[in-house]
Amino acid sequence: MKKYWADLGASVVVFLVALPLCVGVAVASGVPAELGIVTGVVGGIVVGLLPGSTMQVSGPAAGLTVLVADAVAQHGIQALGVIVLGAGLLQIALGLARCGRWFRAISPSVVQGMLAGIGLVLVFGQVKHLVVSPVALALGLLTVVIMLLWQRTRLRLVPGILVGVVVCTVVAAVSGSPVARIEVGTLSADVHLPDFSLLDTGVVGTAVVFALVASAESMFSAAAVDRMHTGPRTRYNRELVAQGVGNSICGLLGALPMTAVIVRSAANVQAGARTRASRVLHGVWLLMFVVLLPGLLTLIPVAVLAAVLVHAGWKLLGGRQVITLWRTDKAEGAVLVLTAGLIVATDLLTGTLIGLLAAVVKTAWDVSRLSVTITKDGVALKGNATFLRLPRLLDALDRVDREHVRMDLSGVRHLDQACGQAIDQWVDESRRAGRTVELVGR
Repeated sequence: MKKYWADLGASVVVFLVALPLCVGVAVASGVPAELGIVTGVVGGIVVGLLPGSTMQVSGPAAGLTVLVADAVAQHGIQALGVIVLGAGLLQIALGLARCGRWFRAISPSVVQGMLAGIGLVLVFGQVKHLVVSPVALALGLLTVVIMLLWQRTRLRLVPGILVGVVVCTVVAAVSGSPVARIEVGTLSADVHLPDFSLLDTGVVGTAVVFALVASAESMFSAAAVDRMHTGPRTRYNRELVAQGVGNSICGLLGALPMTAVIVRSAANVQAGARTRASRVLHGVWLLMFVVLLPGLLTLIPVAVLAAVLVHAGWKLLGGRQVITLWRTDKAEGAVLVLTAGLIVATDLLTGTLIGLLAAVVKTAWDVSRLSVTITKDGVALKGNATFLRLPRLLDALDRVDREHVRMDLSGVRHLDQACGQAIDQWVDESRRAGRTVELVGR
């Protein structure tokens, strides 16, 4: 019974963290605020009941804000349901095909670059809501200050996000500040079945991107959350199926896409959750709120939610991790900067794909390191002899000028066809020229 009381308390904490984030992500994505809460409800109740992970909590994520906003701008909000449904079905297929763990096989520099790029776009996209007036800017700054200071108090069980939103909303209401506030519609008008007549190649391509990005973010979150607790580990393929089921239902409701959210998941663990009951209950509290008290959302200034998202975007930047990576490996740091910069300059898909390509090229270059040493007896090779190092190998062989040459290949870990043919050709030419060539280690 004790563990269920712990889960009840944790569910309240997660609900208080999730509520402003659900609304903020929806508003930043260009969709009605209540659709963000609907996604949170599905993520809590539906995904929470399915096997996969015990502690991580799902819902609308700041990391998908850029994608959703672009999709809504390009295809219209009516196509969002089709896109999210398609992404969910693809996730289910990937999970059944046991592809869950493959999403973890991505260079950390690309992952960090993707998060940093999303963070920058999120920050830049919300600044416009803060600079519309001195009052909006003051409310935004006050929200961030309260959130940061609250983390240093002994009352951290109450989320700083909630405290900042509530305090600044009250300040705006009491002072009668002339600032824009959240607009809330009705669920009956905003929740709707997907319109399949909008299906085209662009919509399908967007659904694929949604599925891949959401799956990667959920798997990364699972790996991080598993390090926070000592309970059952995540079963990645089942978790991917669970995420797919959740997104399929969100698509049928015309709501936002979901991922596992590290902020809510961390709050769940830190609040003492023991079982998946905490994440299910947090979904119940969200459902009760959107049904019984949706009017409270209209009191929240847009600038306050913008400040919450700016704070979330800043955390996604991961400044310390970026600096550490750059100091440790400048090549990896360059991949990170390239990925983040291209996401800001172009879009998430382009930046991530080019970042992955850059990481592959860097890895290929690293594994093809070849040491070519001219010795008193001839030449010694160590490392991986691949076509990437062929020019260097040929230059070294051209400098060998002696009657008897001892070519030591014992230190070569891998010899590809291009380098192998080049060595054989050089040996044949040397022997035709009257030299003796001794091959060692081949």
